[in-house]
Amino acid sequence: MAWGYLLIAGLLEIGWAVGLKYTDGFSRPVPTVITIVIMIASFFTLSLALREIPLGTGYAVWTGIGAVGTAIAGMILFGESKDAIRLACIAVIVAGIVGLKLASSSGASIEASETLNASSES
Repeated sequence: MAWGYLLIAGLLEIGWAVGLKYTDGFSRPVPTVITIVIMIASFFTLSLALREIPLGTGYAVWTGIGAVGTAIAGMILFGESKDAIRLACIAVIVAGIVGLKLASSSGASIEASETLNASSES
């Protein structure tokens, strides 16, 4: 469930990052309020994920989802550059997110195995 919370938090981060563009420097009240609500929801769901996911992994994945999603949203919504170098860099971020997830999963298995071995030796 923690990884689900982290995914939701990352998607909400995309929402508030894009929302910042629409606030026009926090000068437009409705987009500002919506952006702040989404921001709070993102932080809240991140905090739920961090109950089980290590801080470094959770934060890196959260910001990675936000960075990739916001870059893609910028391309779609605001006509930002889609050049090959930019897309390659986004792919590297995605690879890092996947790598952290895989490393976290295998680390949890190792920790669980060590805990099980320690308790059976007692």
